Amino acid sequence: MSDSLQGLQARYGSAALPVADALNPFIEQLLSHRSVRAYLPDPVSEAQLAAIIAAAQSAASSSNLNVWSVVAVREADTRARLAECAGGQAHVREAPLQLVWLADLARLRRVASQLERPSAGLDYTEMFLTAVIDAALAAQNAAAAAESLGLGTVYIGGMRNRPEEVARLLALPPEVFAVFGMCVGTPDPAKPAAVKPRPPQSVVLHHERYRQEVQDAGIEAYNRAMVRFYDEQKMNVHGTWAVHSAKRIAGPESLSGRDRLVEALHTLGFRLK
Repeated sequence: MSDSLQGLQARYGSAALPVADALNPFIEQLLSHRSVRAYLPDPVSEAQLAAIIAAAQSAASSSNLNVWSVVAVREADTRARLAECAGGQAHVREAPLQLVWLADLARLRRVASQLERPSAGLDYTEMFLTAVIDAALAAQNAAAAAESLGLGTVYIGGMRNRPEEVARLLALPPEVFAVFGMCVGTPDPAKPAAVKPRPPQSVVLHHERYRQEVQDAGIEAYNRAMVRFYDEQKMNVHGTWAVHSAKRIAGPESLSGRDRLVEALHTLGFRLK
């Protein structure tokens, strides 16, 4: 089996998809994405970082507002404190570079103030959502760029566990919020990461109209695939993907502190009308 078909096999459990007729090296790279949680201590160079950010800035930006920023954290002590904020994740501490992606309305607030123009539109949830989306688009470009350089990445949603502490650590001004972090570094070959299966396309792809009932068979197939993956990777996950996901959304106690996110956003200066 060719490398490209192996990528489809790893992602879907089958290479028999129409996409096989449209593969190219870039799509094959995306298919090989995996979350890396073990890194060598080798630093990410300034040239590599600049290339990653250039790729990030090449992502779409709503109305070219550029309402995102990123903090590159190399200092070991700061990485260790960010790891504590993110629930004690060791890879946040150990990866040589942590990129903290920010929804940033402060820049436009300042621009408008310097022009002596009103900026009340920034007080609405639409602008906060725009900033979060822009940050996510930029970060995904950055992740793909990093992987093209032979680096590994993993997103760190745990930055939202204790957002006020993250803001203090990174000296974020009001109306700037850490959406997520991203570990970046050279993967440790002694602890290789695996490609995680995804649901069949029938679960996420709808034609013309959204249909819920057609997803059930694909979800059952995905449950079986993830049980095999959990076993193969010796992961301490009990039950199927559906059971694991249901536990994650059971109630506020399962949200790792993020149940108070609206309160935190207000504290950080967002009005969210």
